[in-house]
Amino acid sequence: MSSAEKRKIRVVAGLLIGEDGRVLITQRRPQAFMPLKWEFPGGKVEAGETDQQALARELSEELDIEVRVGKHFMGLVHAYPDFNIDFQVYQCKIISGTIRKLAVHNYKWVTVAELDNFEFPPADQPTVYRLLG
Repeated sequence: MSSAEKRKIRVVAGLLIGEDGRVLITQRRPQAFMPLKWEFPGGKVEAGETDQQALARELSEELDIEVRVGKHFMGLVHAYPDFNIDFQVYQCKIISGTIRKLAVHNYKWVTVAELDNFEFPPADQPTVYRLLG
């Protein structure tokens, strides 16, 4: 199957950086695709949604927080064997709520330097590299 024929999934992720400079990462559930890997929180964009609407919805569903979606941080297309991910990362700020694990296995606030200690899916890796500078 050529990459042009593969299904393309648009995924949005939030780059949430706390007052102390730490970054929020979440851990995929054990039964998820790429189980227990760490990632930037977010999810799939549904038909008819903007990236911003999808990201706000996903963070509400997964973490019970309301965010303001800010500037686009970076985007890329990553080819997995069976599909392509159109992966877009946006800076976000929590405007209300306290993080609860509604649809994630775990979450952590980590320093940028600590990102290197976690296993991320391939599509998230370029964001890690950019943050690490």
